[in-house]
Amino acid sequence: MTPYLDISPAVAKALAAGQPVVALESTIISHGMPWPQNAETAKRVEHIIRDNGATPATIAILNGRLKAGLSHEEIDILAQAGSSVIKCSRRDLPFVVANKQHGATTVAATMIIAAMAGIQVFATGGIGGVHRGAETSFDISADLQELAQTNVAVVCAGAKSILDLALTREYLETYGVPIVGYNTQQLPAFYTRESNQTVDYNLTTPNQIADFLTTKWDLGLDGGVVIANPIPQEFAMTKTLIDKVISQALAEARERGITGKDTTPFLLSQVTKHTEGKSLVSNIELVCNNAQLAANIASHLRQK
Repeated sequence: MTPYLDISPAVAKALAAGQPVVALESTIISHGMPWPQNAETAKRVEHIIRDNGATPATIAILNGRLKAGLSHEEIDILAQAGSSVIKCSRRDLPFVVANKQHGATTVAATMIIAAMAGIQVFATGGIGGVHRGAETSFDISADLQELAQTNVAVVCAGAKSILDLALTREYLETYGVPIVGYNTQQLPAFYTRESNQTVDYNLTTPNQIADFLTTKWDLGLDGGVVIANPIPQEFAMTKTLIDKVISQALAEARERGITGKDTTPFLLSQVTKHTEGKSLVSNIELVCNNAQLAANIASHLRQK
């Protein structure tokens, strides 16, 4: 435990009792969606986790304090402040904490704080990865290195489709990060259920996934696991449409000189714009779907 960390009473009670807890990120609140959908989605996702027998722990930094578990009022603070909140990965944590600022946590930072709190399962939308053109830009998300070293399972709809999925897949393989598909042989690509990449293992029940996680960590094999959960079919978008829209968004990013951690929020906002809001609906529904699976996995994991 760190003196910089505050665990909410509900999360602390659940952890002390050995009950399932699911971590949630806050970048999706401040940088992933507009107000008020961001706050509404964050609260809806927490509700889904509770309905499935687990305690939600939305993670963020408020006034320099690492938070595992937010109140509705604290969610609203991040949601209304939007992109003015610092987007925090591993490198940003000491600056934001030392300067007592607010921070919205990425996958990497959420994993770090979840591990500090003793939370083993985390639900998000999609992980970061190797960006298209990384062979010249070297733009690779810190999420991948965190997955290589931090013992938190990440339930997601695969890697964001704005990324180079093949290179992301190779990077994870190099660092020994398993990609477990939930009832799928293919790596889902966020808005779409399929891609041209496979998963390492296809497991069909939350209990099987919990067994996999328990065995991995009992063997002393540090690092996370990507649990790839395809977006529900009724909310999936066609690959042809998404590929076209992403190509357009990437061209706009290059024209504007947008790089680094500004890239993903910009690209996602452009995809929302060019799909007339349809991708935002897909984004919300896939996060809710991941939250349900994460709660079920966390429940089985606590029984091991």
